[in-house]
Amino acid sequence: MRRRAAEYRRPVRSRRFSYWIWALFGLFSIAGLVLFVLHHNQNEDRVEQPVLVNNERFEQVAHEGLNFTEDILSARSFSRQLAEQMTLAKAYVIIAKEHNNLHLAWELSTKIRSCQLLLSKAAMRGESVTLEEAEPIIKSLSSLIFRAQDAHYDIATTIMTMKSHIQALEERAYAATIQSTVFGQLAAEALPKSLHCLHIKLTADWLKKASIQVLADEKRNSPRLMDNNLYHFCIFSDNVLTTSAVVNSTVSNADHPKQLVFHIVTNGVNYGTMQAWFLSNDFKGSTIEVQNVEELSWFNASYAPIVKQLLDPDSWAYYFGGYQDLNVDTKLRNPKHLSLLNHLRFYIPEIYPQLEKVVFLDDDVVVQKDLTPLFSLDLHGNVNGAVETCLEAFHRYYRYLNFSNTIISSKFDPQACGWAFGMNVFDLIAWRKANATARYHYWQEQNADGTLWKLGTLPPGLLTFYGLTEPLDRRWHVLGLGYDLNIDNRLIESAAVIHYNGYMKPWLKLAISRYKPLWERYVNQSHPYLQDCVTS
Repeated sequence: MRRRAAEYRRPVRSRRFSYWIWALFGLFSIAGLVLFVLHHNQNEDRVEQPVLVNNERFEQVAHEGLNFTEDILSARSFSRQLAEQMTLAKAYVIIAKEHNNLHLAWELSTKIRSCQLLLSKAAMRGESVTLEEAEPIIKSLSSLIFRAQDAHYDIATTIMTMKSHIQALEERAYAATIQSTVFGQLAAEALPKSLHCLHIKLTADWLKKASIQVLADEKRNSPRLMDNNLYHFCIFSDNVLTTSAVVNSTVSNADHPKQLVFHIVTNGVNYGTMQAWFLSNDFKGSTIEVQNVEELSWFNASYAPIVKQLLDPDSWAYYFGGYQDLNVDTKLRNPKHLSLLNHLRFYIPEIYPQLEKVVFLDDDVVVQKDLTPLFSLDLHGNVNGAVETCLEAFHRYYRYLNFSNTIISSKFDPQACGWAFGMNVFDLIAWRKANATARYHYWQEQNADGTLWKLGTLPPGLLTFYGLTEPLDRRWHVLGLGYDLNIDNRLIESAAVIHYNGYMKPWLKLAISRYKPLWERYVNQSHPYLQDCVTS
């Protein structure tokens, strides 16, 4: 049997079957690849999904009660990243300017402003900075910072530059502090326009109205001025309004104001002003004496070292001239430290030789309670009754006096407690017995060159009354209303006397507003002269 030709033969079945196998294999491969890709994507979604959920929860919590300070300190927040980059960028702005790369400095400054604006908006709306908001700024700032680093502004250069700038800023801050002190001192020393106006009106009354001068002569020899059964207060001041506030507050809070006697000493310029004011106004029946320090003939250069120092040309130039040594604290050159009225407190027994006990009051105090119980306090033989101020380390003797000088270190304890002038009870019998004024003279002469202390009347007072001071209850005298903004209200309310020591006096515009009403309530605002002077 002959075989058919090849073109007439049947196709082989096994070959057709193999085609199907390859086709199926290809389909399974494609399906497997698809399943692999899908499986891989699902795994990625599973990894990313919890992070997104967590971020959403975190943002939700943040939005509910955002504390922007905590947010900017959080290591997870974009606010902190922005703040840190902004700080670094500011440093590179300074360095770029110094290297005259003004374009880079401008670009950095622009991005810094954008960063500040974004942080400000986030704080205003009470929400955290989002990734969409932060990402473009962070990227652009990072690019600019990299450019700055690439321009050889390396860490060493940055540190050296910042050190020099810190030093320059410290010098500017020091100069600003000195300038601020000078301005504060000038403001405190300057007489407000209304007070100057009042002074002129009262001086005119004293010169024009002879009846006032006659009345002053009649009261000069009143027996009440020497009666030790009455309560005697002394005030040394050249400010009529503040002295009036002291007197008014004292009599207003006294149980028996008619038993109070006030001894006022002022200078020649303000003598007529004081007389005219206190003779034309009634202070609840109390007795008021006004003296002129220039009429105290015994108070001269041969007796009082302070008068001799005042006449010294070097001292005059130091306190009143153009002395401009910046190494000397400007407050040390305040002329009040050489004022005769300021040092007159050391001569109270000489001014009032027949008195036995007095209460000394500064003209920047306000009396809030009856002070007559002070006269019955037992000072245990001491001369001075005062409130101690050593609750803080600053008010120890070593802070006021030069203990490197053997004259001081051999006689005084550097840790001895300081005390305050402003409200003091003086036993004049004990004063005369201890000859305290002579002690004051000795220390004033020892300090003629200013090497033992630098400032005011307190240091010589600490030396003069060392071992002669009786501590009083702190509530008798509360200090700091002329500089301390944070005195406890309960302490102020419990105080018998509050003291506006410092530059921020209550009659000045720079007064602390919180304490000013405590003083103003004792100023007679309805007086026609005061009304005219305030409105004029």
